Amino acid sequence: MSVSIFDSFLTTPDMIAVFDDAAVVQAMFQFEQALARAQADEGLIPDAAAKAIAGVCSAGLYDIGALIDAGRRAGALAIPVVKELTKTVALYDEEAARHVHWGSTSQDVLDTAMVLVTREALKLLDDGLHDLAGHLLQLAQRHLDTPVLARTLMQPAQVTSLGFKAAGWLAPVVRARTRLREAAARALQLQLGGAVGTLSVMGEAGPAVAARMAAQLGIKAADAAWHTQRDEWVRLGMEVAVLTGTLGKLATDLSLMAQGEIGELAEPSGQGRGGSSAMPHKRNPVSAMITLAAAHRTPQHAAALLACMGQQHERGLGNWQAELAECPSLFLGAHGALRALNEAFAGLQVDRERMLQNIEALHGLVFAEAASAWLAAAIGRPRAHALLEALTRRTVSERGELAALLEQAVRADPQLSGAVDTAQLAALFDPATAAAPARRLAEHQLAGLRTAMAALDASHPFHQ
Repeated sequence: MSVSIFDSFLTTPDMIAVFDDAAVVQAMFQFEQALARAQADEGLIPDAAAKAIAGVCSAGLYDIGALIDAGRRAGALAIPVVKELTKTVALYDEEAARHVHWGSTSQDVLDTAMVLVTREALKLLDDGLHDLAGHLLQLAQRHLDTPVLARTLMQPAQVTSLGFKAAGWLAPVVRARTRLREAAARALQLQLGGAVGTLSVMGEAGPAVAARMAAQLGIKAADAAWHTQRDEWVRLGMEVAVLTGTLGKLATDLSLMAQGEIGELAEPSGQGRGGSSAMPHKRNPVSAMITLAAAHRTPQHAAALLACMGQQHERGLGNWQAELAECPSLFLGAHGALRALNEAFAGLQVDRERMLQNIEALHGLVFAEAASAWLAAAIGRPRAHALLEALTRRTVSERGELAALLEQAVRADPQLSGAVDTAQLAALFDPATAAAPARRLAEHQLAGLRTAMAALDASHPFHQ
């Protein structure tokens, strides 16, 4: 597969190789090889013919560029592939050449080839998700007690823990790995229907041939041809799109926390990583950048797949062909994003001190809700809320500390001073105390995520 220099910047050589022209053509030959062997096993063609066909089903024997050019003229790559395969078989066995591609159709070859290479693409994604989940789990476990600002609507809100935040990043990554496997189990299926999906040429032996082919290729035998019923295939593409969106959210948080003014997290540096051609001090979050670029492009690819679903009757005109071209783009972007984030989180730098400084710089304002809830037990919620609202305004205008102003207000109010323990009230302004509820929730969430991760790691659905 040929990609532009800018596309290659946003993906990986491994994923490019999966959808390489030669890899797709080889997958088409795998289809033809399996078809011939299955038909021979069912007595539809001679064993000698199946062996002759299988013997030349190697992409290395053919001019891939010429096949692609011919496919453009013919309207489908499968047409010149079958033609050249037939010619090559005839060089050794003219009788066997009569049985090449017998009873099948071009879409059977191409769809099954895409299923086979997509299985390899999914293996790369599954492996990448395994690694990223591991990094995030370690981050969450290591920082269960690390206080950090939680931010809503891009503004400081309350104190949470970095472990809780990391658990929130981890959960959709684990879900994505699960959903991809579930969607793949339905979508990675043999395409074999013949001209209009009825397998009419093979007669009653058609279903048995399909079952044998599916077993040889290590994929599911479909209940029927899905030439223009693209729902399961597109659902798989949508799961890849959702995964990339999930990675984009993670990259957004990482890039925001890595801003110089925030400085709570930093991607690994060194060897020119994240540098600037003009500013020596720059430390750019390049992993987040690559991930966000992939996430920005993904909705258009996903929308194209959805737009292609209205395929006409028993063979699509233009929409199926567009779908074939769009599918690889989703995987290319997703794997580029995964690789980038794995690099970032493998060497992520966490600045605990800066996190505390950012909390302290807000003069206690992020503890206002907790203090209001505590006072409500003594003076009721409306009065407590009004008091804290007034004190927060004073904190901002006087550049004071909310804790000190609140203590003064409590001592000056006979009702409050007799009902409120000022030592306990002061503890509400401790970042570690404020982060404790987040820690408890994170511990509970991580227990379930560890179980789910162990179950996923125990099976390897994309390894053949």
